[in-house]
Amino acid sequence: MLQIEKKKCFIALGKFLKQFSIDNSALNPSVINNDLFYDDFLNLIQLSQSHNGWFTPDQVHFSIQSWAEALTEENLNLWLSKYDFKSVNPKTIALVLAGNIPLVGFHDFLAVVISGHKVLVKTSSNDQKLLPFLAKYLISINPELEKFITFTEGKMEDFEAVIATGSNNTARYFEYYFKDKPSIIRKNRNSVALLSGNETPEDLANLGEDIFRYFGLGCRNVSKLFVPKDYNFDAFFQAIYLQKDVIYYEKYANNYDYNKAVFLMSNFKLLDNEFLTLKEDSSYASPISSVFYEYYEDLNEIKNRLVSDAEKIQCIVSNGITENSIPFGLTQKPNLWDYADNEDTLEFLLKL
Repeated sequence: MLQIEKKKCFIALGKFLKQFSIDNSALNPSVINNDLFYDDFLNLIQLSQSHNGWFTPDQVHFSIQSWAEALTEENLNLWLSKYDFKSVNPKTIALVLAGNIPLVGFHDFLAVVISGHKVLVKTSSNDQKLLPFLAKYLISINPELEKFITFTEGKMEDFEAVIATGSNNTARYFEYYFKDKPSIIRKNRNSVALLSGNETPEDLANLGEDIFRYFGLGCRNVSKLFVPKDYNFDAFFQAIYLQKDVIYYEKYANNYDYNKAVFLMSNFKLLDNEFLTLKEDSSYASPISSVFYEYYEDLNEIKNRLVSDAEKIQCIVSNGITENSIPFGLTQKPNLWDYADNEDTLEFLLKL
C-alpha cells in the first residue's frame, strides 16, 4: 500500500475528528462514512469517563480537536517531507502504550503506519477504546490498512522492534524483556516553566492551561516552576483562577485534599489557593493538584541545569528565555514533528 494512500486515510480521519467539539459537535455531510461512525463516536466520547475516570468529555474532546488540527494535508506533508521512505523494509513494530491521557499513543501508531511498517498494538487498560475505534475508521476508508494494524490483549509475539512507554519502574522491565529487539523505551518525564517575572496576565493564564489540562497527568504538563528570587506569586494565582472549576471534579479534589494533608502533616510550607498547592522543592515530579517551585538568582545557572537534566524533562515553557522553549499554553498541542523525549520516531523506524 503506497504511503500517499495511507496519508489520504489520516487526512480523512482528521476531517472526521474535526466534527467533535465540546461546545458544538456537528455532523459534516461531506465527511466519509459518517453514517457508520459518527453516532458511535459521540457515544464513545460520552462513555469514556466510565472506562477511565480521568477521561471527562472535556478532556477527550480536547485531545480529539488537537489531533484534528494536526492531521491536515499541510501538516502531514511538512512533517514527512524531510524523510526518505523509498527503502523501507516492512517489519512488525510492537507498541506498548500508556493510558494517562486520551490517545496518548496515537503519534506512535501514526508514525509506524505512515512509515510503511505494520503495527502490533497493546493498549493500556486505562485507554482501550479510543485508538481501536479510530483504527476501524481508517480501515473503513481503505480496507488495505487492515493488513497493517493489529491489536492484541495477550502476549505480544512475532514482532521485530518495539516502542514502549511506561514509568521508570516499568521501563526497566521493558529494557530487560525487549533487550534483543531494536527499541525506544520511554520513561517518566516532566515539564517545567521558566519565569522571568515579566510575564503578562495572559501568559500566566496560558500557563494555567499547561498545568491543568488533563488534570496534570501528562508528561507535557508543567509540574515545576523556576522563578526569580523574591518572586511574588500573586499575579500567578490571579491568572490561574480561571481553572478554579477543576476542584469540582471528585477525583481531582480527592488528590488535592490528600496531597495537601500529607504536605501539612510533614510541616512543609505551602502556597495554596484552595485548588492548587505550590511547594518549594528541587524535584521535577509533583503530585496531582500540586506544582513544585524553585527560586533562582543566576539565569545561566538554571539554563545549564536544564541542559544537564534534559533526560528528566519533556518540555520547557518560557517566553523564549531558553533555547527550544515552548510558548505558554501550547504544551498539550504538539506538532507532528515534536517527538516525545526528543527522539525522532520516524528516523528510528526508517533505519530498521
